[in-house]
Amino acid sequence: MKDELLWEKIKNFRFDEKDAEFSFSKRLARENNWSLDFTKKAILEYRKFIYLCCISDRQITPSDAVDQVWHLHLTYTKSYWEDFCMHTIGKAIHHNPTKGGNRERLKFSDCYDATFEIYKSEFRHNPPNLIWLNKQSRFREINFKRINLDEFWFIKKPSKKLQTIIKLLVIGIFTPILFIRAEGNFSIVIPFLIVLVIVLISFYTGDRNNGGDNSGCSTGCTFHGDSGCSSGCSGCSGCGGGGD
Repeated sequence: MKDELLWEKIKNFRFDEKDAEFSFSKRLARENNWSLDFTKKAILEYRKFIYLCCISDRQITPSDAVDQVWHLHLTYTKSYWEDFCMHTIGKAIHHNPTKGGNRERLKFSDCYDATFEIYKSEFRHNPPNLIWLNKQSRFREINFKRINLDEFWFIKKPSKKLQTIIKLLVIGIFTPILFIRAEGNFSIVIPFLIVLVIVLISFYTGDRNNGGDNSGCSTGCTFHGDSGCSSGCSGCSGCGGGGD
């Protein structure tokens, strides 16, 4: 590790105020629908990310979970800018969201690769995949909205394969009914039903063999889109070389 003293300072930094009933970590958990256990892990990875920002001479990019910790910390302006940046790490770490477009998407994708390399070099192990999603998932889904859960229900969508199976089942149920009503002969729909069953079996076995649809994220934090990650993809500047 390049700077063990700096890491100790970052590791010992207090996010939760002693007298706060609604602490930083509880707010973070509530706003992201995370368990407190996952929240603690995300905060630890945020500490590591900030350390890497300080010692790296390359721009790096956080995972989405780490980015959510960063977003919230930035709203605690005194804690972030004075207590953390000024008095703990001794430099300003700026949050730089993407400007959008394919060039920015490629840039942040490369920065994410660099983050994994530097992380492994400094901490001697790979980033935990629970917090640090692979690059394909990290930059795939960005359709996030802030909603009031007192007014709206929140229901998780089924996987894309399951959605396809449901559509096929609907078609498989109503198409024979239409044929029977039109022709009055059930036998003409038997070949159609056989084909439908074969297709459903292939989808089911393919889903099992591939371990399910891995494009999602248990933390609600994956990305997609061809125009870059305009809703939260970010990197740090003021990193390494003394900062600014």
